[in-house]
Amino acid sequence: MEKEMIEIIENDQFARLIGLELVKVELGYAEVRMEIKEKHLNGIGIVQGGAIFTLADFAFAAAANAGGRVTVGINANITYSKPAKGKYLLAKATETSSSRSLCNYTVDIYDEDNDLLVAKFNATGFIKN
Repeated sequence: MEKEMIEIIENDQFARLIGLELVKVELGYAEVRMEIKEKHLNGIGIVQGGAIFTLADFAFAAAANAGGRVTVGINANITYSKPAKGKYLLAKATETSSSRSLCNYTVDIYDEDNDLLVAKFNATGFIKN
């Protein structure tokens, strides 16, 4: 991955604010970790859906931009399947298809045991250059 793209991804201020940690990045793939803290919980004491969405979106962005081509999201959806029960979440983004100007990714979000699927995120990106 190009150094400039790593700097752009790591300079994401919102990701930094909520505590996202880039674990692994390679062409078409990324892993991002989020330690669950009180600030991530909603009113009923489970991880807020927006925090999980942001985790998935950041993993998508890291994987989609890993090749050095600036890619922005144009569509995304998420399905929540179970509440998180552990101390952290791990998002794994994988490219499912790519053309000259569009790409598609699936991001699986796991509880810390890496066997409990918490949510599934699907995104389409527009490749700008």
